[in-house]
Amino acid sequence: MASQEQQALYIKAVNDIAEVPSEAWDACANPGGDIPDNPFLYHAFFSALEKSGSAVPARGWQPFHLTMETGEGELLGVVPMYLKGHSRGEYVFDGSWADALERAGGKYYPKLQASVPFTPATGRRLLARPGPNEEAIEAQLAAGCVEVAKQLEVSSLHFTFLTEPQWSRLGELGLLKRMDRQFHWHNKGYASFDEFLGDLSSKKRKNIRRERRDAFANDIEIEWVTGSELTEHHWDAFYQFYTDTGSRKWGVPYLTRQFFSLVGESIPNNILLILCRRAGQYIAGAINFIGSDALYGRNWGCVEDHPFLHFEACYYQAIDFAIARGLKRVEAGAQGGHKLSRGYLPEATYSAHWIQDAGFRRAVDAYLKDERNYVQEDIDYIDTRAPFRKDMDLASVRPFKRRRLG
Repeated sequence: MASQEQQALYIKAVNDIAEVPSEAWDACANPGGDIPDNPFLYHAFFSALEKSGSAVPARGWQPFHLTMETGEGELLGVVPMYLKGHSRGEYVFDGSWADALERAGGKYYPKLQASVPFTPATGRRLLARPGPNEEAIEAQLAAGCVEVAKQLEVSSLHFTFLTEPQWSRLGELGLLKRMDRQFHWHNKGYASFDEFLGDLSSKKRKNIRRERRDAFANDIEIEWVTGSELTEHHWDAFYQFYTDTGSRKWGVPYLTRQFFSLVGESIPNNILLILCRRAGQYIAGAINFIGSDALYGRNWGCVEDHPFLHFEACYYQAIDFAIARGLKRVEAGAQGGHKLSRGYLPEATYSAHWIQDAGFRRAVDAYLKDERNYVQEDIDYIDTRAPFRKDMDLASVRPFKRRRLG
């Protein structure tokens, strides 16, 4: 049998996730072994986004997934990618770039976006099937994405919420490197929430205990719903909460009602609904996705306001679940400095960018160098205000952390 170096390899773009067999996609996206399972990379997740009308051309998300195959049709790698007519639903903000280019007489949209729509969660974007040529396949996938961008004559190509190794490799291939930050909770192997609290300063410990007590003050009950327990009744309730928050934040919620039914049917064991009930009725809830080593907090909403219920449902219950499941961390989504006092620490996030126009590229490159330094300084400063006891080394709190400035 010919080696991959001797075989002819074929790269193409597909406009519907259904054109790629789910088993072949998942063998590249979530192959197991040393690569942690990421729920957002499953074929089923992208399929739910597309079938439900959430990530479709009518909403400015034209699927343009890149695939690499051998001559015999074996899938060696994929890149989830979209042709975008706007920058909504990305959480890596480039609106100022669009304004600058258009003021200079250029056209920023359409652009290409290698990402998981509406999902600010770190993961691989160059999804190469594991093997001895894995990094070479990643490089060829990246080159293929750039070639597609050139052929389409778009302004730019963006890989967002990358893993740090892929961010570094894309930088070595000439893409511009960007950093931002989120807040994540790290599990040191805690046996209980109280054991975690024992690592915090006395003041923070007392504040969290008070918040948790007050969150339940109005006879509120909280339940975890996952796997086969998920029903359309749960999704109806949660969607009401989701649309209430979405309409207040960005006008039109990104995800349709059908998305939740589809994803709940296809990957129920990767979903955790945290639902809050009062007087027999659901009044609030948060959706999380479960990976092999992390819990990913995504959306929250409510129809009744109660003190500290948001913190309880989104942060403290997530920690409880992660401890119970032995998960290494909780990624609590974008933004939110208020998470720091609740035990969530700043973590760098990474994106890489290819820009067509040489002059515009130089300007963005200079901006990103300054921004990376600022982000790193911000992370280092926030670390000094961490809620943990003064005698604790943050390296012990981040047992799985690795970060470098590049």
